[in-house]
Amino acid sequence: MKNKTERKRNMSVLEFIKVVILGIVEGITEWLPISSTGHMILVDEFIKMDMTTEFKDFFLVVIQLGAILAVVVLYWSKLWPFYIRQIPKKKKAQIARKNPFSRIVLTFVEKFCDKDKWILWFKILVACIPTIVIALPFNDYIEEKFNNYVVVAIALIVYGILFIVIENYNKRRRPTCTNLENLSFKTALIIGLFQVLSVVPGTSRSGSTIIGGILAGTSRTVAAEFTFFLGIPVMFGASLLKILKFGFSFTGTEVMILIVGMVVAFVVSIIAIKFLMGYIKKHDFKAFGWYRIALGILVLGYFIGKTLLGCK
Repeated sequence: MKNKTERKRNMSVLEFIKVVILGIVEGITEWLPISSTGHMILVDEFIKMDMTTEFKDFFLVVIQLGAILAVVVLYWSKLWPFYIRQIPKKKKAQIARKNPFSRIVLTFVEKFCDKDKWILWFKILVACIPTIVIALPFNDYIEEKFNNYVVVAIALIVYGILFIVIENYNKRRRPTCTNLENLSFKTALIIGLFQVLSVVPGTSRSGSTIIGGILAGTSRTVAAEFTFFLGIPVMFGASLLKILKFGFSFTGTEVMILIVGMVVAFVVSIIAIKFLMGYIKKHDFKAFGWYRIALGILVLGYFIGKTLLGCK
């Protein structure tokens, strides 16, 4: 009886360690342009979770909420669109000449709304339109048909090569947009179109949008920051859909798994985002391109070797 109890306790500790590892992988790969799917396909090969397939799929999506929260915390001052301020007398006089309804609206806007940040959020929403219209209807089909090691490995290698080629091309160009305030709605839409490419497993959402931003003329910093912000509605929406599909019936163990995974993803995401923003101030993205190529070759080599050896 004692051995059985001890075995249960050890299994619980082992599962806890597995959840922590998955949270670390999510926190790193969600924001660095190296594909979370490419890493998860290898992690899943070596770390078998003691949970149902449905809950595992749910877990891998919902821990993204921890990663999203990291962006919100780090960039709160750039994202929160409300404040309280005194309205200048000249502006008050202009508002006073309006009709009653307009006075209420304009007073609220002038007193409580940061217009620059509202414009940023509208740009983020514009960038989300292609994903909603093009990618979302086909997401389940693509995930079912193309979520395999061959597609993931090819996407890793192809986008790794693209990063190297684009950065070499980018040496001869000067960015036309060096801050988020100058990011046009057209550029936001172009970045959103590139985000659609991430529906293919192994592409990397951050990788495709950063490439789109650089090609559209933004600096690496602007491309990366807008990618982070664009992830908030996209990842929150994906998590919400998964929650609605799965339901709200959890065991105590499942709740603990979700909390641990999200907390770890949150902490690691903060570290990963700070690292990336510091790194790209002095370096380009070519190192990530080479890493993707190496990882793609590793994924292909491992699974081909496994197939040839007849391993299950």
